Amino acid sequence: MQSQHTRRRGAKALGAIGILGLAAALTACGTVDGGAASGDDAGDDGTIRIAYIQKQGDQQYFIDEIDGASEAAAELGAEVTAINVGDDANETISQLDTIISQGYDAIAIVVPDQKIGPQVIEAAKKAGIPLVATDDAIEDADGNAAPFVGFDGRSMGEQVGTEAARLFAETDWTAENTKIIRVSKEDLQTCEDRNDGAYDTFTEATGVELEVVRVGTDATNIEAQDKTAAAITANPDVTNWVVWGCNDESETGAVTALQNAGFSPDNIIGVGLGAYLTCKDWAAGVESGNKAALFISGVDVGKAAVEVLVDQVKNGVELPANTIADTTIVGPDTWEDAGVVCT
Repeated sequence: MQSQHTRRRGAKALGAIGILGLAAALTACGTVDGGAASGDDAGDDGTIRIAYIQKQGDQQYFIDEIDGASEAAAELGAEVTAINVGDDANETISQLDTIISQGYDAIAIVVPDQKIGPQVIEAAKKAGIPLVATDDAIEDADGNAAPFVGFDGRSMGEQVGTEAARLFAETDWTAENTKIIRVSKEDLQTCEDRNDGAYDTFTEATGVELEVVRVGTDATNIEAQDKTAAAITANPDVTNWVVWGCNDESETGAVTALQNAGFSPDNIIGVGLGAYLTCKDWAAGVESGNKAALFISGVDVGKAAVEVLVDQVKNGVELPANTIADTTIVGPDTWEDAGVVCT
């Protein structure tokens, strides 16, 4: 592997103009400077350069992820360049091609659309550059998964469902006056796995089959608010709501919509996924429908991605098929001790 690293370094001498083009392209797409140098001399000292492509890179979880990646890189003699492609699959492919042409040593990627997985994997494989998918799994054209760093989506949902069931058991709510709001980016399998896991575990734990109101969004807080508001209007006879979603943006957006519609926090059981937004009410001492959250650390995922990539490039260690980060349920009394960074 060290020889591949050296060969890629030599290839960079072909394009000073192209490198300037890369800098311009990264700036145009909202790149965050994760500490990587630009220009021909960036890796002449043997520093391993890692490109980290992210969807929705302005969300706090992904900001934390880059912070973790940069921290690990600094400790391991590597550099990370963060590239925010938003929700644009075409931009993702364009940036990937540019990164490959400039001889980066490794790639971590959170795709905005899992359908581009085969193209992403094939491009990295053809270039001989190790790649890991973080947060959202991707597969090649034959259905083989790329090395993955992140969380077990189904397990995450199960933990959310278990906590929602525990809170539900403390009430006198019934199937006649209660429904579930399930907020998901429905074309993203990771989101569907989380929400399915939550429902199955909740139903098994409570023994109650609540009607589910499905709210499809782009996984942003604003759209969760808007789409939930419409769902509330369509369900005027519901007294109590259990709420979960694909991420903290989804759940807190739905809870906000419910409270804006006049529902008391006493009539809402919201369990977030992330904790970085659900904790806002707890930090302010405000009573709300955000009762608990599954704490997931983007910092931990970013660190783990860099660690396995550096080990592969530097030492030739095979990328693990799955690197799964830990999660824990937190609430108003426990979030600070768990290390949640409230944004």
